Amino acid sequence: MNEYKELVEAAYAAREFAYTPYSEFRVGAALLGKNKKIYHGCNIENASYTPTNCAERTAFFKAVSEGQKEFTAIAIVGGHTQSDTSDYCAPCGVCRQVMREFCNPQDFKVILARGLEDYKVFTLEELFPMGFGPDDLKK
Repeated sequence: MNEYKELVEAAYAAREFAYTPYSEFRVGAALLGKNKKIYHGCNIENASYTPTNCAERTAFFKAVSEGQKEFTAIAIVGGHTQSDTSDYCAPCGVCRQVMREFCNPQDFKVILARGLEDYKVFTLEELFPMGFGPDDLKK
């Protein structure tokens, strides 16, 4: 019944590398490619804030930079300490837009976890209705 447990575990592992000296809000993401490989991402803050990168985008950019452009799911965990996952951590709007660039909104699964056995699964379309994507630019 816990089909996303491995992906959630990988998100927790990725969160260990978060660089968050300002917000102290640590996020980990584990992105599953259609090639069955898991790409890890963590949030990386910057003193000037704007160059900060979210865990989800870190995972996507790592995967794309390695040639993978098709994905099936992403698990996301977040909290103020390594053991804090008292609430679900949803992706920001920019991350949802990046997901929309590479993923079919009806099929791509977004797993928001606050424990290995406690998570919610959404489609990207549920989290990003009427999202703007590559098909919108076709003539």
